[in-house]
Amino acid sequence: MHEYSVVQALINQCEEVAEQNGAKEINKVICKIGVMSGIEIHLLKVAFDTFKEGTMCENAELVINEQKLKLECRDCHKVFEVDEVRYYCPYCESLRVKVLDGEDMYLMSLEMS
Repeated sequence: MHEYSVVQALINQCEEVAEQNGAKEINKVICKIGVMSGIEIHLLKVAFDTFKEGTMCENAELVINEQKLKLECRDCHKVFEVDEVRYYCPYCESLRVKVLDGEDMYLMSLEMS
């Protein structure tokens, strides 16, 4: 379960940002997770609740915004989003598409005090 290592890295990153800004506590962690990131959101939340104890995130709420797969057609140049894995353009049916978003996890913002 790689969600544990992802959460440990996330908490470390949150604490670094909080320390750089002179915060004593993190109240909310907002992340964006792509549907193709390979991260199970439910497992990530469980791991976060497990590993946040004793850290600056101990009382923090984890908010996750799920990012659909965002693609651009290399033939007709249209940009579109899909919920499931399908790498073809719904406009011209080309298979030549480029992934723009939806494969990564990002720390978007923190609420700190």
